[in-house]
Amino acid sequence: MSKKKKKKKQKHKEGNKATHKIKFVNELTPEQEEHYEEVNHKKLIGTLVLTGIFAFLLAVYIILMTFKVKTVIVEGNQHYTDQEITAIVQKGKFGDNSIFLSLKYSNKPITGVPFVSSMDVDVLDKNTIKVTVYEKKLAGYVEYLGKYMYFDKDGVIVENSSVKTPGIPMVTGLTFDHFTMYEPLPVDNEKVFKTILNITQLLNKYEIETDKIYFDKDYEMTLYFGDIRVAVGDKGSLEEKIQMLTSILPQLQGQKGLLNMKSYDQGLENITFTQE
Repeated sequence: MSKKKKKKKQKHKEGNKATHKIKFVNELTPEQEEHYEEVNHKKLIGTLVLTGIFAFLLAVYIILMTFKVKTVIVEGNQHYTDQEITAIVQKGKFGDNSIFLSLKYSNKPITGVPFVSSMDVDVLDKNTIKVTVYEKKLAGYVEYLGKYMYFDKDGVIVENSSVKTPGIPMVTGLTFDHFTMYEPLPVDNEKVFKTILNITQLLNKYEIETDKIYFDKDYEMTLYFGDIRVAVGDKGSLEEKIQMLTSILPQLQGQKGLLNMKSYDQGLENITFTQE
């Protein structure tokens, strides 16, 4: 073998030896590995957060654009028309969104709306809601200085209005010289309010609507039905008297006078009508 070939072969062997001496070592320290893992973890969390925010905004956009109120069904309202209740419910930002309205009125008392204690909004479909109105329980009202003071079963003044409300009887004959909102009317006999509640409930039960309830100095009642006055007397046999009125009042339609039922419990023959 020539010297040149020997030298070339020897260099090749030495090159192989040098190659075999190369060691592959981990180029990252444990601290660096922990740092990069933390960075990757934060990136992952950031990606998930951004994805969640995007999904949330997309859902909100879909709800706002899809659940538009087109039809409103109103139940339980007496003091306000369907149109007035609809205007109250839809007032304010997002008032045309059915989902937002159902959340806004869920188990929350209503403030600033006379005669209404609360309202529920149910989503019937994406474009239809049903509003259930829960009105304050009123027994009657008294007129004082040109205003109408509505009171509940305990005689507590709950509303002060300049508008008469159909279906709520006016009460006269009670003596008082002042009133305070959300406190009972200062009358001599507080038991009168229980009698008022009793009579209004009976009138509602038998679907009779009176214009006015009058109490004399002995707290005996007279009910007004247009031109017909009905002297009921005290609370004795009250339900029987109201039930009897359902058949008597139609017979007196178009007439004017006093129907005396004070002695009804002693027999039908004691019911008299004096025409005027």
